[in-house]
Amino acid sequence: MRILNDRRARPAGPGAAGDARPFGARRLLASRWRIPVAFSLLAAGAVLAAPAVASASALPSPVTGHVYLDDNTAGSNTIAVFDRHADGSLTQLPGSPFAAGGAGAGAGLASEGAVQIADGGRLLLAVDAGSNQVSVLRIQPDGSLRRASVVSSGGVLPVSVAVHGSLVYVANAGPADSNYTGFRLAPWGSLTPVRGSTVALPAAAQPGDVLFNGTGTKLVGTRVGTSQIDSFTVGLGGRLTAAPGSPFTAQGVGPFGSQFRPTNPSQLFVSNAHNGTGLGTVSAFTDSGGGVLTSIGSSPVADQQTAPCWVTISPDGRYLFAVNTGSGTVSRYSIAPGGALTLLGSTQVSANGGVGAVDPGMSPDGRFLYVNESKISSVGAFAVSGGGNLTELPGSPTPCPQGPRRPASQ
Repeated sequence: MRILNDRRARPAGPGAAGDARPFGARRLLASRWRIPVAFSLLAAGAVLAAPAVASASALPSPVTGHVYLDDNTAGSNTIAVFDRHADGSLTQLPGSPFAAGGAGAGAGLASEGAVQIADGGRLLLAVDAGSNQVSVLRIQPDGSLRRASVVSSGGVLPVSVAVHGSLVYVANAGPADSNYTGFRLAPWGSLTPVRGSTVALPAAAQPGDVLFNGTGTKLVGTRVGTSQIDSFTVGLGGRLTAAPGSPFTAQGVGPFGSQFRPTNPSQLFVSNAHNGTGLGTVSAFTDSGGGVLTSIGSSPVADQQTAPCWVTISPDGRYLFAVNTGSGTVSRYSIAPGGALTLLGSTQVSANGGVGAVDPGMSPDGRFLYVNESKISSVGAFAVSGGGNLTELPGSPTPCPQGPRRPASQ
């Protein structure tokens, strides 16, 4: 899931004209649980305003951004788009879902980061797992999408994308051609392979996530299949150098979702999804200048739940949220300045869509958390309050837009 924010909020309702808007961007699928794909959040102003006769209290909440979800639809892959309102609520964007350009696999992906926002919020990148491609789409002022380019992913079964500036890396998870492959992204939306960038992986690796740290100097990938973590330094030409000792043995079975701390690019957090029923954990690492991963404190820290597959961290770096696909909850952790984790508790996702909940994403201001409730093809919305507490918003969850070839939820 990905979320994008505009710097200005506009009222929703008929009558307002669109204009050029600045964008700011932020980054956001499954383990062995078979579920639809990933989330992304974007902020963009609304194009509608309330009627002049309406009272202030009757004004609908203005649109302040958008949420994007890669449907991984068989045949023509699609991207679902939602308007995100100032009160945290979601509504379907007219015209959604939009064709990505490639083909989806028609089933859940075992990955995080299948859709990403790039170029300051002007472009969206999404994997097309069914056609071994990556699609680049232009984000229009109203949040809608227009195809820019579709290119080969450089391997088989692309599942995750990492973006820093113009440098893009794709994780390919197919056992026949599993790798990390680099590209350069042009402002108009073309992707060009970086010569010599491909790092081959063993057939059993099953990469689940690939991501840059905040400075773009490090790249990390999780190997769900072999319970290892790849760590690289990034050279000036965009090529990777493996850290001494990489790949590192994970601290649990099935390292899956991962994220660098937004406020500290040397701190990495990884969920361990396949430890067993009630045995999920989250690990905390320090990433050295050379890419060596060192455990922080008493890591890994138990979340007392099943299958913590996806993680996201609040923009201020204070809280980590792990979505437990097997138990239908979101675990909440506080993060100490040094990176140590403390479990605060777990919040139940909706009764109907909890088990099977997958990819989360946070609004750029950190006030709202969104969860892909794939079992019921909906997106749950939660307010984030002091202490990292979560409260589901009225009207949540919001049903996903139904495209002509959208697969049934699993």
